[in-house]
Amino acid sequence: MSFKGSLQNPTIRFLLSILGLYLLWYILYKTIIQPMNHVDMFVINITISISKWILELFNYQVFTGTERVIGVDGTGGLWIGDNCNGITLFALFSWFIVAYKGKIKHKIPYILFGIITIELLNVFRIVGLAILDTISRAWTEFNHTYTFTILIYGYIFLLWMIWVNRYSQKE
Repeated sequence: MSFKGSLQNPTIRFLLSILGLYLLWYILYKTIIQPMNHVDMFVINITISISKWILELFNYQVFTGTERVIGVDGTGGLWIGDNCNGITLFALFSWFIVAYKGKIKHKIPYILFGIITIELLNVFRIVGLAILDTISRAWTEFNHTYTFTILIYGYIFLLWMIWVNRYSQKE
């Protein structure tokens, strides 16, 4: 099978689209978005604000640092880095939906729904980590590295499966 012939295969086209979109995202993020820092800080500040509100709703005394820090009094707090703000997850989810078949009128609201719910899940992750930090820093580190990573990527995979099995079929 020739290269041109392999482009007729929908799976190959999808994989090449994802690869191309990822490379475009990576270049844009590393050269423009991340150095400017505005988008990252906007998402981090929203995440911290909502997380602080939820923690205070449950009567935790919360502190926030000058930038990127949130914690419950008596702990060292959490520093939210660019890798943990969810922007890359928003892009990963979005590019999958963009590259997969389906009508644009379904893609746009589904992408917005996905980004909002991924952000909310990230907020609950921060809240959970802040509470765990009051018990044990080791538990915080373990759950940050494993539990919440599996949950968030599992959720994104679930969103993809819903898209594939329900919305992409409405073409």
